[in-house]
Amino acid sequence: MPRKRNTNRKDVYQTVTDQIVEAIETGAGEWQMPWHRMGEGLNRPVNIDTGNAYRGINIVALWAAGQVRGYSSGTWGTYRQWRKAGAQVRKGEKASTVVFYKEFEVEDLNPEIGEHETGKRMFARASSVFNADQVDGYDVALPEPKDPVQAVAEADAFVANTQAVVRHGGARAYYSPGTDTIRMPDKERFLGSETSSATESYYGTLLHELVHWTGIKKRCDREFGKRFGDDAYAVEELVAELGAAFLCADLGIAAEPRPDHAAYIEHWLKVLKADNRAIFAAASKAAQATDFLAELQRHSEAA
Repeated sequence: MPRKRNTNRKDVYQTVTDQIVEAIETGAGEWQMPWHRMGEGLNRPVNIDTGNAYRGINIVALWAAGQVRGYSSGTWGTYRQWRKAGAQVRKGEKASTVVFYKEFEVEDLNPEIGEHETGKRMFARASSVFNADQVDGYDVALPEPKDPVQAVAEADAFVANTQAVVRHGGARAYYSPGTDTIRMPDKERFLGSETSSATESYYGTLLHELVHWTGIKKRCDREFGKRFGDDAYAVEELVAELGAAFLCADLGIAAEPRPDHAAYIEHWLKVLKADNRAIFAAASKAAQATDFLAELQRHSEAA
């Protein structure tokens, strides 16, 4: 059961920030993706249409693409193959390239004997493929989680009161500014981590994306100025994870910042060339985002 919300929110936020900084300074450890990765992504990639495993350089290419983009599945296919399987590649998804070889007959004139000779040659062709994580309508049977996500009514109401559009499905969590929607993996995918329960992982991820949702112009209009330049994306990730940590504490989901938060933030601080002050700049923006979300609660209650 969630605890009663702490009304002294600013003190909570400062405490959370200080604890995360301390955790980073003492070594936060490696961040783990908190939802189920199926394990199949590390096996040989297979084609959705034929069921055959990819071979040669295609194995390495698809492994690399899956690792970089965080795909959980080892199943791939062309746009048409996914359509044939009853699935739809999501708009805007980036394809990965595989190479296949086709054999054909050739006939050449042999000048030494003055006759034509026939034979077979191979030529390479490129094909664009998409991972199962990039499509809608393809469901993978998931094992029954040992520690299933438990509904937290206060957190669910908090998200609902913002009127943010949240859609579940697939194996990635992200906010899409183009459609102004939050995508979340199904709850069944969340197995938690060594330091967090499935429930904490699910709501921590959902609140992370909700903070991203606040960043567009018509809401908090987050701008980071020249100080961070090309690293603005990394700062936004810091804001989202700090905001999630604040909200988890505020909603009683976690008693204190989890090592997950510190490990994730430490990763992005490295991207920012270890600018330790960046976390405090991000904390200010995160507090602004959570204040905005709190104001939406009051508007909802007054309606």
